[in-house]
Amino acid sequence: MAAESSPAAGAFAGQEPHLLLIGGGGAMTLSVDVAVEALEQARRRGLRTLVVNQEATLAATPAVGERADAVSAVDFTDAAGTADWALRAAQDQPFDIVFGVREMAQQAVAETAAALGLPGNPPEAVRRVRTKDACRAALTAAGFPQPSVAVCADEKEARALLARSRGPWVVKPRDGADSAGVRKVNQAGELPSALANLPDAAAPFIVEEFVEGAEFSVEGVFLDGRPHVLAVTAKQKLSPPYFVEIGHVLPAPVADDSRKEIEEQVCAALTVLGLRRGLFHVELWLTGDGVVLGEVHARIGGGWIHRMLPHALPGLELYGLVYDDALGRSPELPAGPVRAAASRYFAPPPGRLVAVDGWEEVRRHPAVLHAELLVSPGDVITHYRSGEDRVGAVVVGADTAEEAASLARRLADSVRFVTEPVPGPASYDTVPEVSVTVRAHPLTHPFQISHMTIRSVDLVRLLLADADGEVLGEGEIAADLGYGQDGPAIAAEAERLARALASDTPPPDGRDEVTWLARRLAEAAEAGAGAPARMLVEMAFLDRAARLAGLPVWQLLGLPDPGRIELLHTVPIGEEIPDDGRPLKIKLGGSDDADVLRSLAGTPGPLILDVNRGWDQAGWERLRPLVEALAPAVLEDPAQEPELVAEIRAALPGTRIVLDEGIASLRDAEQAVRTAGGVNVKLMRFGGLLPALAAFGRAAELGGVRMLGCFLEPPRAIAYAAQLAGLCDWTDLDGHFWVSDDPVVGGYRLESGAPGIPRIRYPEPAGDREGSPS
Repeated sequence: MAAESSPAAGAFAGQEPHLLLIGGGGAMTLSVDVAVEALEQARRRGLRTLVVNQEATLAATPAVGERADAVSAVDFTDAAGTADWALRAAQDQPFDIVFGVREMAQQAVAETAAALGLPGNPPEAVRRVRTKDACRAALTAAGFPQPSVAVCADEKEARALLARSRGPWVVKPRDGADSAGVRKVNQAGELPSALANLPDAAAPFIVEEFVEGAEFSVEGVFLDGRPHVLAVTAKQKLSPPYFVEIGHVLPAPVADDSRKEIEEQVCAALTVLGLRRGLFHVELWLTGDGVVLGEVHARIGGGWIHRMLPHALPGLELYGLVYDDALGRSPELPAGPVRAAASRYFAPPPGRLVAVDGWEEVRRHPAVLHAELLVSPGDVITHYRSGEDRVGAVVVGADTAEEAASLARRLADSVRFVTEPVPGPASYDTVPEVSVTVRAHPLTHPFQISHMTIRSVDLVRLLLADADGEVLGEGEIAADLGYGQDGPAIAAEAERLARALASDTPPPDGRDEVTWLARRLAEAAEAGAGAPARMLVEMAFLDRAARLAGLPVWQLLGLPDPGRIELLHTVPIGEEIPDDGRPLKIKLGGSDDADVLRSLAGTPGPLILDVNRGWDQAGWERLRPLVEALAPAVLEDPAQEPELVAEIRAALPGTRIVLDEGIASLRDAEQAVRTAGGVNVKLMRFGGLLPALAAFGRAAELGGVRMLGCFLEPPRAIAYAAQLAGLCDWTDLDGHFWVSDDPVVGGYRLESGAPGIPRIRYPEPAGDREGSPS
């Protein structure tokens, strides 16, 4: 123990019950607020209170000490030492209740209560739930579904585990809080950065199976040794690889049968694990197969849940229930939630804070239960990776969960954080200037698919240039409102991201720029940056890196030379079916599908049918004989329902099924291969070459068909996507023929040896000679 003292003699004069609050509150405002509430509810019950905490934390949390009758400096992280100290202190003044509100204090609370012979959780039960792998093992042994988990001592052990198991995985500390050090890993190449993110590089860590499903937590209290659920909370999280909670909604808007299953599973698990006193906060996933329990905590949840619960359950005194139970006062539980509450954390862009707009309006809103802002102009805001990176929050109350969630998000979004880049070490001699332009561009002719007709796109162009205007890197994409792609919005987002990257340059010789760029764009994705903006920025910065390296992009990334690109011929709904020798990709999902399928009888060469999820069960059954007779080489996105996709796949054993719509992540690509057998990857959905490359790698590992697709895009974006052509079974890269005046051909070559993004070169009509670059 770092320091210790005993309460002054006579500090607890009288016969009032005495509460020993171990761990007090941490330095974070939320932790202080919880400790203050716990002490005030003790005072309302006539309890005398002694707070023990580490000396430095006592000094940093005066609001906690001011609410206590006495404080003592004790290092509660030494659980056995804390129990010994309490035994000595109790000789002068016996304690009636031992309690703690902090995660890291629970072991000391349990061991101290046991040493004093007071109500508490068995120390071995607390040790079990705080050691994540031990908790998983206990739940698995009791028959609860659990993700597979292993403890690893170093990177070598973790790599061996990844090699013999199927990902994705989650890397996390064995014992921690606030999502610190928790990181999703999709492939072995991401493991080093995940391990570098752990708070203690020398300690053993956990690698466990990633669970797909909506996330919830259950808040409750033990009374007379039995768990009682107060509410189920819905979690809102930032996208992986990190798992930082950005908001909560209480009570969770779930169906009654799901809520009942959640509550029953949690109460059964708590009983099996041996917990029986105080509060509990149990995290879980609701998957297609039911409830999968996550981490178990012998404390109330964070995220201002302690403020949300009393609003939803009027009259609730959370800590008072614990005290009354410990003193044998038979407390009454309030009825279930009759109102709702929600919290939302701010997630501003990283950089040096210049100004904050809209904060005062949020703080004064009548529905706000709590609001805090922890930064001011001049502070540096870091990337949002754990609870310690939070810069503020707003908590609101409302009549329903839906109203509360909507209001919390709206208020949080109304606060505008103006930041500027923090200069980093120079990596290139020239820091590029960024410019972005947008212009509306009509298609050469309309493009019709099952659910819409496209007539124009916005061309968005991003340039990186030096002070003299010389282009250092360039990117260009087409945005289509029909797919929810707003050109001006993408341009603004891409410009902000590009400016941030331009001032945060990679190592001096540029050799690690790809790694640097991948990491920075992954962080931008985690912060909510859209895929089209990320793709545009990735294009420009990879173009710069390749030019400076004197290499084409494909060679910079270590890809096979794409060479000649053989194209499919995409035929939109309603257009005449051509006969130009290219494999046909026929768009279906319209009212005349039967006529189109009949007209394709006898078509030579491979045939691809793209339904864009246009068939329901009745449509498939009506068209099935025609499709079976054609036996297409590939059938793309036949239906939206996975069950119908599986049925169609079984009916066409010689046809490869690929999924396209909604495939936007590595997880999506893996699921597409498992469901249908193949995937169509489009860079505009994934956010660029680098995430698409990971998806193709995983699809290859699973033996899936790989199709490289596109939207209606300009030639530069098509040439950029074509860098991956050497990895694919099919290349569907003819979307530029609707956007540009380029000749419609069955294939093209890239300038594979030119630095930067290779340009497209088309064959001359008279033969195989190549014409001028586009």
